[in-house]
Amino acid sequence: MILIVDYGSQTTHLIGRRMRQLGVKNEYVDSENIFDEVKKYNPSGIILSGGPLSVHDSGAPDIDKKIFEIGLPILGICYGWQLMAKKLGGEVESTHKEYGPKTMSYSSNFFDFPKTNYTVFMSHGDSVTKLPKGFKVFGSTEQVQNAAVISEKRKFLGLQFHPEVDHTQCGQKILKYFSSQFCKEKISNFKLKPDEIIQKIKSEVGNKKVICAVSGGIDSTVAAFLIGKAIGKNLLPVYVESGLMRPKTKELVTHIFTDLIEADLIVVNARKRFASALKGVTDSEKKRKVIGKLYVDIFQEKANSLKSLGEFENIEFLGQGTIYSDVIESKGSKKASKIKSHHNVGGLPKNMKMKLIEPVRNYYKDEVRKIGQLLGLPEEIVMQQPFPGPGFAVRIRGEVTPKRLNQVKIADSIVVEEIKIAKLYGKVFQCFAVMTGAFSTAVKGDARAFCEVVAVRAFESKDVMTSQWANIPYQVLQKISSRIVNEVPEVSRVVYDITTKPPATMEWE
Repeated sequence: MILIVDYGSQTTHLIGRRMRQLGVKNEYVDSENIFDEVKKYNPSGIILSGGPLSVHDSGAPDIDKKIFEIGLPILGICYGWQLMAKKLGGEVESTHKEYGPKTMSYSSNFFDFPKTNYTVFMSHGDSVTKLPKGFKVFGSTEQVQNAAVISEKRKFLGLQFHPEVDHTQCGQKILKYFSSQFCKEKISNFKLKPDEIIQKIKSEVGNKKVICAVSGGIDSTVAAFLIGKAIGKNLLPVYVESGLMRPKTKELVTHIFTDLIEADLIVVNARKRFASALKGVTDSEKKRKVIGKLYVDIFQEKANSLKSLGEFENIEFLGQGTIYSDVIESKGSKKASKIKSHHNVGGLPKNMKMKLIEPVRNYYKDEVRKIGQLLGLPEEIVMQQPFPGPGFAVRIRGEVTPKRLNQVKIADSIVVEEIKIAKLYGKVFQCFAVMTGAFSTAVKGDARAFCEVVAVRAFESKDVMTSQWANIPYQVLQKISSRIVNEVPEVSRVVYDITTKPPATMEWE
């Protein structure tokens, strides 16, 4: 097995996933007790993850230099490589910042790469400007000379980019090389096993009942199906009609929990409560926390009212469709930075009375979809585009008013409709409209108007950890723009977002 030292990168957990896909066991550990962890697990190698800080920052996470002297292969990624270089006598400076895709040229054939350039994903402010003794360069970008280095004698690799993310070409080949050639791990194929998840739920829940938050989306649907397989009629799916979801969401949820799985679906109309709670709230983080608290309050109220009926006394759990990208963006590890408080993670109140059960918490979006397929869910459910739990509230910059909520719903419907007409819906991970809060002058009916700008975003991704903006044909974008400025009240113009993740996040917040 291989130890992964967690320095707080948004993609540290993804390294472990890539190792699992190679059939290699791994554990996440802190650097403070690294020798105790090595003694405990007896690993074949160590990976030092990336992280949000600079190696020069006061209080930046460190590691004992002696770890490089115990004879284990070590792979340093981003911050991990910079820390390795610093500890071994190299130099790290704040020179060229790089975020998102960069072109990498390799100068050796360590990994059996064809002689060509590759796209790698970067996210760094510092670079190694002087190599430690014994290292040689085998890959560079236009701005970073020491982007991929190797010490064959000591079995050390240093990478400035992130091989673990989906958009880095041939990244898995490098991880496989490190695991098999340096660490001598046996490579095999990993398979998702829904039965093991179901068995775990059974042992955790027993004969208790679970109120499960459902929204019609793939994450909550798969979570509910797993819980339902484990506890049968003790599953109580609850759909809260917040007024913030896409049109016909209630009908979709009813179909899922009537036709696909037999369950006693409970629908709570809370439109007025959400509108009231969001009145005057403009900050995105506060919106998420307000929405998260209100959802939990409603679920707890529903649990209390069901308990009062007598036969539902043993409701102890709240089920959610939380996935790993929600967790890590909400500061899911000790050294990570908080990107945003997902309403079902960072937005939850501290004094919750029900216990959480989150069957897909440690999985990524593409893995959740695969689990859904293995459970027998239809493709139209499994492959539907994700929609944020807080709904349109996070696609409105500034206050959520009835007028702006109506605007974004119309604009969003136009985007999705035109993408489907162009037969692109299954090719993009997500597409949507955003009320930006920016205003510009327009000419409508030969008169001046000063109206809001709508942004359209469409991107390609697998696991939500990285994304590439979608190359939508101009004629499709033109149709979307024309329809939005004509059909959505008081909109002046439409812009198309062509930013990758990193540095952007999926949503506009």
